[in-house]
Amino acid sequence: MAQDVAAPPSEPNQAAETTAATVVSHEVPVTGADREAIMKRWERDIISLEKENESLAGDEDAILFIGSSSVRRWDSIATDMAPFRCIERGYGGAKFSDVAVFAKRLIEPHQYRAMVMFVANDVSGRPNDHSLDQIEAWVRYIVGVSRAHQPNAAVLIVEITPCESRFASWDKIRAVNSLLKEIALTTPDTYFIPTAEHYLTADDHPRPELFVGDKLHLSPPGYELWGSLIRQRLSDVLRQRATADAAATLETPAAR
Repeated sequence: MAQDVAAPPSEPNQAAETTAATVVSHEVPVTGADREAIMKRWERDIISLEKENESLAGDEDAILFIGSSSVRRWDSIATDMAPFRCIERGYGGAKFSDVAVFAKRLIEPHQYRAMVMFVANDVSGRPNDHSLDQIEAWVRYIVGVSRAHQPNAAVLIVEITPCESRFASWDKIRAVNSLLKEIALTTPDTYFIPTAEHYLTADDHPRPELFVGDKLHLSPPGYELWGSLIRQRLSDVLRQRATADAAATLETPAAR
């Protein structure tokens, strides 16, 4: 598998901090009217998630999952992602614009080793679908919030899954996936998790057994597969980063 991370600059830590600071120094890239509508629609869901934080034990090795309903509905996440301890913070039919508006409230209460994000609703074949430029601004902002909060935590972006209910728009959704991969390639400590090919038949149609009756959300076998793909990629990224950190430690003057 090709490495889904940009080549490190001459001073990677400084560059990463600069990137994060640049992104989060501005307001959320959502217009005032849209932000008001988003707040009105999702405020209750976010408050509900914040209440869950009150009984949550801190764990710096946790994996934070944010995103839309596929994250929220993942009842088997503890089993599918074992041995990782996961914090679920997905809600409704969230779009990247929604997650951007609530990014600080979703992310900043937590300590985590890595953050995994899956959002799949910005392009669904409707007149109000978002453009690639809009999606890029929101994704980079969300990643920037995580980088500013925990500069040493990896961010992983999960590829949007092909599903029958939106397959007429699959070409446009694939363009979003290409954008997400490009963002991972050009952002420090950010990685792409490819999944789509595993949900397609040999003739490139969604595998029906991996989805529930709405032909949109994952079935138990679909989640089991999703978990195995995310878990493997996450393990590879964390192992790669640990190896790089150990090598960097050996190269310091103090270590010599």
